[in-house]
Amino acid sequence: MVYRFRVILDNDVDDDVFRDLEIRETDTLEDLHNIITQSFGFDGTEMASFYLSDNQWNQGEEISLFDLSEDESARLMSETLINEVVFEMQPKLIYVYDFLSMWTFFVELAEIVEETHGIDYPNLMFLHGQIPDTAPEKSFDADDDYDDFDEFEDDLDIEDYDNLDFDENWN
Repeated sequence: MVYRFRVILDNDVDDDVFRDLEIRETDTLEDLHNIITQSFGFDGTEMASFYLSDNQWNQGEEISLFDLSEDESARLMSETLINEVVFEMQPKLIYVYDFLSMWTFFVELAEIVEETHGIDYPNLMFLHGQIPDTAPEKSFDADDDYDDFDEFEDDLDIEDYDNLDFDENWN
C-alpha cells in the first residue's frame, strides 16, 4: 500500500506552503524525512525529529534522526516503519527540521491507496507555495499573558516570618 501525505509548513507564514507526497507504507520515517527535505529544498544535513500527534496537533513521542540519548530507549527514524506510527486512526505527525531554525511541518495522512506500477516511490505529487528564506517566527499564546504578570502581586512580606507557613526546624 502507498500512503499519501500532505506536508504543511507551520501556519505562521503568510502564504500556504505544502507538498503532497506518496511513500510506501513499509518505508521508514527516515525515507519520509528524506523526501520532505528534498521537496522543500533543504540539504538534509540538519538534525530532525518526527513527533506523534493527536487530532489537535499536540506533540507526543519523539522519533529522531540520530540517537542522542544516553540510554537505548530512543526511537530512531531508520528503525521505524511508517505503518508502525501512522494509520487511519492516528494520521498525524509533527516534523521539525533544523533545531536552530525550528522549521516545523504538519504531516497528515490523506489517504491509503494501491501501489501504481511504473511510479517510483517516494513520489512528489504536488507542490504549492515557496518556502521562505527563514523559518517562521513562533508565537505562543502565553506570551500575550506575560505582560500582565506581576511577581509581587500577592503582597507577601518575606520579612514577616511569623505569618509564613514555614517550619524553621523541618529537618
